[in-house]
Amino acid sequence: MPDAVYVRDAFARIADRYVLTNHVLSCGADIWWRKVVTSRIKRWKPARLLDVASGTGDLALEIQDACPECEVVASDFCAEMLRHASDRGLRETVIADALNLPFPDGGFDVVTVAFGLRNMADYPAALREMRRVLKPGGRLVILDFSLPAGLLRGPYRFYLHKVLPRMAGWLTGQRDAYEYLGGSIEQFPSGTKMCELLETCGFESARSDGLTGGVVSVYEGTNPA
Repeated sequence: MPDAVYVRDAFARIADRYVLTNHVLSCGADIWWRKVVTSRIKRWKPARLLDVASGTGDLALEIQDACPECEVVASDFCAEMLRHASDRGLRETVIADALNLPFPDGGFDVVTVAFGLRNMADYPAALREMRRVLKPGGRLVILDFSLPAGLLRGPYRFYLHKVLPRMAGWLTGQRDAYEYLGGSIEQFPSGTKMCELLETCGFESARSDGLTGGVVSVYEGTNPA
């Protein structure tokens, strides 16, 4: 699993160019992916939501705009990334390690994590911690990269390992931070494996939905009532 110190340092180095780089590397698809997640959450009408590993706040800001009655709290262990989130208008940010969240049990109706669980040092421990801060009946939503199946898999892996690091290096000047990305996606559990992990960590009704041909996936799980 990823080394936490390296991950935090890598994100601190790319924080200034992170949002632009994501839009370029995904051809803008990352904006739509977050809108898909936000549209689901909006239907649930949560009162309090925690966005874990919020980074520069892309998902948290989308939810904050779409759900004005919801208190959106964003946490991340990289202060440089959260500084950008605050500057962009995110109202409530907390510097925190996802493996040791500084929130009481059952404090949130929804917990989200977008492109962050994959970077954590211990997936099960992080998931159990997210479940701890969820109310009974509360929902966890994960948005992260996955590997597509079929004909798209080969070209995507070529892009992931050969093209993306070069483009990201040109945009950020930190190519090594993105060379790490491909390996992290290859090792990250996806599809049924992620659903099984969610259930092992105590979540119910785990489901997986692929987007953009399976390049990314949305996972949901419910904290038992």
